[in-house]
Order: sequence, then structure tokens, then C-alpha cells
Amino acid sequence: MIDVPALYARVIHWIGDGTGTTDTVLHIHAGMAVLMLARLVTRRSLGTFVPLSVVALAELGNEVLDRLHYHSWRWWDTIPDVINTLFWPTVICAAVRWRPMHRRDQRR
Repeated sequence: MIDVPALYARVIHWIGDGTGTTDTVLHIHAGMAVLMLARLVTRRSLGTFVPLSVVALAELGNEVLDRLHYHSWRWWDTIPDVINTLFWPTVICAAVRWRPMHRRDQRR
């Protein structure tokens, strides 16, 4: 039987080692990539909670797999991961909700 949490941890470490990027930066980029992918797939505005919810669910899945792999919650690692992943997607969602973009009048 495949140990999914261990396999996932190996892939994440491989990405980090291969890119030379810190865990913090990887979470920021992953949050933004998931947000944009969710926007494209769902065709929902970034101002709706749908793309943001996909990011939150992806991060939850990431942290649950970490929990299963390490056999305990590592709060000193989990809390910053959640903040780094959700910060910019949340800011973008709020900004689009509060200040939606409107098409300018097209004058002839």
C-alpha cells in the first residue's frame, strides 16, 4: 500500500530542494497559483469566495498530509504556512469585492 503522506512529503521536499526556494516563498507562490487555477477552472470572479475557498481547501489538505506524515501537529510550522498561503489570495478577494472593476464607457 502506498504511504501517500510520505510520498507527498518527498515531492514537497524535492520541489523545495530543486528550486532552492524557502518554504515560506513556496507557500506564497502555491497560494497564488491555486487561486489563479481555481479562477480559470471555475470561471468565478476573484471577488467571489469560490477561488479563495479552493485555496483554503488546498492548504487544509497540505496541512492534513503534513500532520499524517509527522504524526502530530507542528503548530510552529502550520500557522505560518496557513498565513503565507492565504494572505495574498485573501487580500485580492477582498480588494475585488470592495472595489470591483467596471468597464469604462466606450465613446465613439
